[in-house]
Amino acid sequence: MKEINLDVLKDAAHRLLFDMSDEEYETLLSEFAVLTKQMETIGKIEGLEDYEPMTFPFECETTYLREDEPTTPLSREEALANAGSTLDGEIKLPKVVG
Repeated sequence: MKEINLDVLKDAAHRLLFDMSDEEYETLLSEFAVLTKQMETIGKIEGLEDYEPMTFPFECETTYLREDEPTTPLSREEALANAGSTLDGEIKLPKVVG
């Protein structure tokens, strides 16, 4: 893993087109040190590679969705029947920008 130091952070910030104060860089550097230490600790867990990565920690079933059954769509006339104003087969709306 690439070592995260002040120069790497400043280069990344420059590439992302933003800048921070030296104090903010130091804070970010100390946070990266904590994260790196945590990742190293997690990497030491034996048998970890035997498990598949999770994107969500709980089993979740979606039972509330209906079955997708094809139906005949509305005709253009039916879809525009309740429109207040139409123009060339489309709903006409009032102008909102001056």
